[in-house]
Amino acid sequence: MEDEEAEAVLRAVGRQIKAWRESAGMRQPELGAAIGYSTEMVSSVERGRRVPKPDFLDRSDEVLNAGGKLSAMKEDVERARYPKKVRDLQKLEEESVELGAYSVLNVHGLLQTPEYAQALYAMRRPALTEEEISRHVAARMARKEVFERVPPPHLTFVQEEATLRRPVGGRLVLRRQLEHLLEVGELRNVEIQVMPTRWEDHAGVSGSFRVLKLRSGVAMGYVTAELFSRVISDPREVLTLEMRYGMIRAQALAPRDSLAFIKDLLGEGT
Repeated sequence: MEDEEAEAVLRAVGRQIKAWRESAGMRQPELGAAIGYSTEMVSSVERGRRVPKPDFLDRSDEVLNAGGKLSAMKEDVERARYPKKVRDLQKLEEESVELGAYSVLNVHGLLQTPEYAQALYAMRRPALTEEEISRHVAARMARKEVFERVPPPHLTFVQEEATLRRPVGGRLVLRRQLEHLLEVGELRNVEIQVMPTRWEDHAGVSGSFRVLKLRSGVAMGYVTAELFSRVISDPREVLTLEMRYGMIRAQALAPRDSLAFIKDLLGEGT
């Protein structure tokens, strides 16, 4: 496990499963046989060392007559599967009334399709396991709940042209990704802009970043690099990011022109 918060959740879930199992007078091998999992898996879950799948919790709930109490833990367990930095970022996004993101290398995470995200994580080096890839993709897709919030936050994105041309996952995956951008770009609370490669003047040469304005009125920044990510809270540094993002948006194509640009890319057979 990557952090104490996730470990605490899994230990609590494991204790609940053990308590219900013992109350039912069952041993670990008996529970495993009844729900279709190995004794080792049951033991690991009860000790908080393995993340139980939703099916594991549902079957345990039914076999142990827990009345829905074990099944109800699925959402907490699912969140515990996500990397800590993803959970922290998701909390910031959930508190945001405005979010702006500039992306240099890939389509921004909140705009990615599952297939595009899958292809990105599959290219990581050192290579991730299939379980790790699945966990990261699920975490990224869970963050897209920000689009469904009421009232909706104002979301703006600036994508480098190169991110829209790089065939991550192959041409078909990229095509579906571009189609998804057009769909999202039509939402009233979302604006997507493209920074053309041919532009000479460019304020975004320092790399990708995000600026977020929270419900409390506090502004935050978020930057990522090769091996780390960092929340920016110092007002002076946040102000610098806000100024830079404003300049990038002014230099990029307007939202309507950007959607037309993406449509042209699709017409080119990308």
